[in-house]
Amino acid sequence: ERLSASGFKEIVLTGINLSCYDDNGKKLIDVIEMADNVNGIERIRLGSLDPEVVTEDFVERLGKVKKICPHFHFSLQSGCDKTLKAMNRHYTSDEYYEKCQLIRKYIDNPAFTTDVIVGFPGETEEDYISSREFVKKVKFAELHVFKYSKRDGTVAAKMPNQIDEKIKTLRSEDLIKTGEELTKEFRQAKIGQDTTVLFEEKILLDNKEYWVGHTVDYIKIAVPEKENLEGQIRKVNVKDFLTNEIMLATM
Repeated sequence: ERLSASGFKEIVLTGINLSCYDDNGKKLIDVIEMADNVNGIERIRLGSLDPEVVTEDFVERLGKVKKICPHFHFSLQSGCDKTLKAMNRHYTSDEYYEKCQLIRKYIDNPAFTTDVIVGFPGETEEDYISSREFVKKVKFAELHVFKYSKRDGTVAAKMPNQIDEKIKTLRSEDLIKTGEELTKEFRQAKIGQDTTVLFEEKILLDNKEYWVGHTVDYIKIAVPEKENLEGQIRKVNVKDFLTNEIMLATM
């Protein structure tokens, strides 16, 4: 309520273990529903989501939240079950996929973004390919790819079959390319559509000024507009790619 009174229109709920939120019986979904009733707040975005919290009840209630952004940073780490088990993750790739489909059941065309680690100790080429193909199956809107790096004192640092740095680099580059293709596919589908953008800043690109902001599904949009749009949510029509990272739209 204080943020709304100060003029903020989008709230991002975030935390290392956001999905585990529990305050005297109030769970994450309760807080989201409370935020939905705050006047002046027009968008609620979740900073992260773990598979364990995604139940039928949670997503059914989430689908009724008018201000929720259909963008979920949904923890994965690997699409290979053997690697997930080695990481001590408490879900399988099939369970993860079922959760994605459950969200899609109640929320129209959500954008899933995630983190994926390549080169975890013991990851074979077959394991890596399995993980990459799973990423394609989910159809993520964006991937954040990381090479596994040894951290002293961790269980993984003592594991056998540490992966050679050159192999990790090759897998990382390959998965980044896959992610870029998925991102382009997701954004390409938006061309010609109307959407809303919360404008944040003015940028200069090729000696032209643009106002830039994000859609509810976290696509970066630029419009060639001289009017001050900072902090405003405006309806736009998506035209094309302005750069690999930014799409061009008109109001």
